[in-house]
Formats: sequence, C-alpha cells, structure tokens
Amino acid sequence: MDRQSKLPVVVVCGLHSEARTGVVQRLLRSVPGSVALHHDHSTAPRGTVRRTIRSASGELGAADTPLVNGCACCALREDLIPELEKLAADCMTRLAVVELWDSVEPRAMAEVVAAHGQETVLTGVFTAVDPALVLPCLGNGDDLADAGLAAAPTDQRTVADTFARQLEYASVLALVDSEDADEQDAALLNQLHPTAHRVHAASGELAAAAFAGFDVRAAAAAQDAACALLPQEADECGVSTCVWHRDRPFHPERLYRALEDLTCVAARSRGRFWLADRPDTLLAWDAAGGALSVESAGPWLAALPDAAWESVMPERRAAAALDWHPEHGDRCQHLVFTSPGLDRDGIEELLESCLLTDAEYAQGPDAWRQLPSGFAPLLDRAT
Repeated sequence: MDRQSKLPVVVVCGLHSEARTGVVQRLLRSVPGSVALHHDHSTAPRGTVRRTIRSASGELGAADTPLVNGCACCALREDLIPELEKLAADCMTRLAVVELWDSVEPRAMAEVVAAHGQETVLTGVFTAVDPALVLPCLGNGDDLADAGLAAAPTDQRTVADTFARQLEYASVLALVDSEDADEQDAALLNQLHPTAHRVHAASGELAAAAFAGFDVRAAAAAQDAACALLPQEADECGVSTCVWHRDRPFHPERLYRALEDLTCVAARSRGRFWLADRPDTLLAWDAAGGALSVESAGPWLAALPDAAWESVMPERRAAAALDWHPEHGDRCQHLVFTSPGLDRDGIEELLESCLLTDAEYAQGPDAWRQLPSGFAPLLDRAT
C-alpha cells in the first residue's frame, strides 16, 4: 500500500477533557468519513479499558480490552494498532482520530502508530487546550493517582509534568473558546511552545492541520534534553521567559541547596546543565508544579571519542556545535524559566551564586571532582 492510500491518523490528547472532546467532535464534523477511537482508562480499576469507536453521528461500537501487566496504557498500545488496521482495511474511513484519555501522553502513542504504519500514516499530533486552564495545570503538583488519573499502580507522574509534556510534544495546539481566558494566558502558551501551530478549534484550519504531517523523529529530538528546542527570551503581557546560558560548571553542593527555591520561581523550567564533580554527564532539568526532575541524559559529546560522533543524531551534533567552547566542548548551562511575574534578576542572581567561584574554577577539573557530591541522593539512587 503506497503512502497516498494509507489511512491518515491524527492523535489528539489533553488533560482538558472537555476541550479534547470538543476538538475531536469538531474534526469528525469537519472531515466526512472520519472516525474517532477512544480508550477510556477510568474502567482500569475493574481490570479493563473501554474502547469506543464513533463518528460524527454517534457511537459505532464499543468493547472492553483487558489490562496488560496491570497497565491501561499498555492495553491501549496492544489494542490500538489492530483497530486502526481494521479501519484501513475497510477503505471507508478518510481520517482516524485517536482520542487519548486524560493523562495519556502523546509521544508513546505517536511512535507506536508511526512504527506500525504499513496501512496507516501519522499525519498530526494535537493537544487540545483551554487557555484559562494552562497556568492552573502547570501549578498542580498533585500526583495523578490522587487525581484519579494514574495509568497504572506504579504511575508516579504529577498533573503538572504530564500536562507539560502533552503541551510541548504536539505540533498543533487546538484552542477552545474560554470566557475566563485573557491575553496573559495566550502569552503563556506562546512562550511555553513557540514553535507549535496554534489553531482555533472552531476554525476551518483544524481539519487541514490534521493532514499536515508529523515527524516523530524530529519531535523526539525536540524533547531530548541534549538538543531540545528550548524557548527564547520573551516578555509579553506580564509573562516572561528567561534564558540563562553559561559555560562555567555549577558547584554541586551550592546548587543542591538552591533547588527548592529555583523549582518554585517559575511555572515551568527546563534545560540542561553540568556539575563540576560530574564533568562528563549531561544532566536534564525539568520542573513544573513545584516539583523538579533531575536525570542523567547521557554523556556530553565532548566526553565521547571522536569515532562515537558518527552514531549521534544530527540534531545533537548541531546543538553541540552551537554551544561549543574551546576548553569545555559542549558542556554548558542552558536553563529556561517561563512564568507570569517572573523575577529575572532574582533567578539570575541565585543561579550565578551556584557557579564555581573564580578561585574554585582556577583549581581545575581534578579538584572539581573532589567537591562534595550534593546530587548523590538524586543521581546515585540506582546504584
């Protein structure tokens, strides 16, 4: 089956369930012959996921599919492709709309669809958004389990970090009308994901965007801490984005003591950084809802032998080239903070105080490695 005859598939996600359902319904009405598949995870406590298939006219069918390893998302992955293949085989469906349940993140599902695209082709990933709910969601540090939105008993995600990933992965933000939304909400959205195509759900652009195409490889690279397409400096309607870039390492103990304050200064912060005592490790910074995740994202390119560079994706090499320092290579601090009422001066002052002082820096890498490892509780738990 060639590309032109494959069934187009668009994935629609979002914690704002009313917005998501409204966007899906609008697509069904706008694209004749379209069908929506939805797996309802609210039935997971009973051991199943409820799959429904509907058109603009109403429900076409429903069935229960059992959990896989106690996980609703695993059940969705197992069930989705066979259902899409059935729709492709009957040659009656013009567009398949995969409506993800509230807390399901789009990346895994988009990659599943793209990887099994013998009869289907992924043509879009949407996040449905009520602009008035963006800031409340980013500020919500509740566990998904406490909100009744966990996908599995082991799901430790929060509302805020889940919403942030939904928002920042999609190529299209489908916006619904909201009486409570204002210019500040729009500015916050613009700065959180400046490269997204923003489409009003009631506009004619929505249907066209569903067929625009989606590159899962580029989307994955944009989410990779090593080469993420981080927002640029901005200031609009009381919302600011502060980009902090330095080529001197952090003192691990001073930065660790400042983490709580740095986590709470912005609605959203992310980026990559390096610690003086771990010069070969690229560390990922990801904060929302008053909670911070710090994880190893592998080695800096400068820590790899030249021969290994050929196996590194081009986006990573390009990002390293932009940050390249004659002494440190691609090792750098690149952190971005976005929030209404952002205290730029306070953030920069606090971050600067965590860098090595001139005297500490002059002692060199061998001395840096002997500094107290304040991040050991976060980074060495696996060992």
